[in-house]
Amino acid sequence: MSRATGVPRRAVAAPAARTVPELLDWRCALHPDRVAIEVHGVDQLTFASWRAGALAVAAALRRAGVGPGDRVALVFAAREWTGYAVAYFGVLRAGAVAVPLSDRLAPAQLEYAVRHCAARLVLHGPLTGPAGPLPAVPTGVAPLAVADLVADDLAADDTGAPTPPARPGDLAQILYTSGTTGRPKGVGASHANLVAGAPNHPRRLALAHSERFLHAFPIGTNAGQTMLFNALTAKPAALTLPRFTPARFARLVTAPGTGTVFLVPSMAIELLDSGALRGRDTSGVMLIGSTAAALAPAVATRLATTFPAATIVNYYSSTEAAPAQTVMIFDPARRAAVGRPADGQLMIADEQGRPLPPGSVGEVWLRCPHPRSYYRDGPATEATFRQGWVRMGDLGRLDADGYLYLADRHQDMIKSGAFKISSLEVEAALHEHPAVGEAAVVAVPHPVLGSAVGVVLVPRAGHPPHELTLPTVRAFLADRLADYQLPARVLVAETLPRNEAGKVLKRTLAALFDPPD
Repeated sequence: MSRATGVPRRAVAAPAARTVPELLDWRCALHPDRVAIEVHGVDQLTFASWRAGALAVAAALRRAGVGPGDRVALVFAAREWTGYAVAYFGVLRAGAVAVPLSDRLAPAQLEYAVRHCAARLVLHGPLTGPAGPLPAVPTGVAPLAVADLVADDLAADDTGAPTPPARPGDLAQILYTSGTTGRPKGVGASHANLVAGAPNHPRRLALAHSERFLHAFPIGTNAGQTMLFNALTAKPAALTLPRFTPARFARLVTAPGTGTVFLVPSMAIELLDSGALRGRDTSGVMLIGSTAAALAPAVATRLATTFPAATIVNYYSSTEAAPAQTVMIFDPARRAAVGRPADGQLMIADEQGRPLPPGSVGEVWLRCPHPRSYYRDGPATEATFRQGWVRMGDLGRLDADGYLYLADRHQDMIKSGAFKISSLEVEAALHEHPAVGEAAVVAVPHPVLGSAVGVVLVPRAGHPPHELTLPTVRAFLADRLADYQLPARVLVAETLPRNEAGKVLKRTLAALFDPPD
């Protein structure tokens, strides 16, 4: 037995975990002294420390009156990933429900989430306490630092207290959507959903080619939660950094042992355009995974050139659909495809939810076992979740080989006269322009057509804005797009507004365009 964990050290295989705490127990038994999470230059967390800390948090929560099913909000900064991991698993160990929230939320956003889920309390780290940037929380919900919560437990070594066992179907997590199209919704996930597909044998640990996998995703996002569970179920340690900058990230990308890198398209573009990788040896990176938004084919091509030994993979999912997703290894012959289903099923359907044949454009649905649902929002749940299927909010089609091609988000499709224009298709063409660093396409009013294509561009480093005028952009796109897809308006900006998940806030961009004369 391990003195730190209280579980056998040499467990090799085990029945499939049915709850999240069981998954941590199993991994801790396998690798108690191995580093699970490292925040570069700040802190490290071994599996033994992770489990011991979670037990202490659970015991303290129970004494504080937190019981099964109670919601506990978690507000942590990017440099507090280790404390967040301990707090998250402690909440679940106590039978409560974890509600991860970004420390960068505005006060009104935090207050809405805490009130909506009726959180019993708010746990935070040392940098997000009363002396830090923790926004105000609703009256009656006192914020509490994790270190203060568990201080007595750790001193007393009170980690063996009995814990009410969670059941697979119990609610474990509420994760709020980014709210790009309206007020954020809380997406509830059960223990069974969160452990679906988890390994139960050390030979099945993912990313075995790496000693570390690198990411810079914020806490409180679906991508961040994926990294948290990767830290638990993959062979390499999770490596992150307190703040993303291209220079810092490039140093870690090319450090010995970094075999896998996860990023979102905006990070990929910033990293590639910064020149921070110039002269560095990138041959150690074997896998680059992109998520959260569509990866433009031109950007995927640049990644493949910069990382010649790496497989470039695009993951398509959502907070609602996880763990169901499509996975696409970048293929120049299928530049625009986003893959075939993994960990679930895929369907293209009409407005009534009836399957459509290959080649037909319709609504994209994903299906996985133990589906999620919206918390305290019956009408939205009914509209989005149907018999295990999740409406993705995207339009797309399947080819004869089952590869998914996205047409656009429902709300981003531009209806111009008799034509429907995909903003994704126009953005992909714009990324091929040598002076374009970032591009976003929105609908702008048109006196005759109703709507037309509006483009907001961020110049690539070293390229002045005058290279991206409306005439020059239209001329560049003339051989790549139909005439009705060409932009009617072009704006040049220093940055694109994005949410914590890296998605462009297109409603904000649309407001930048003045009405036509």
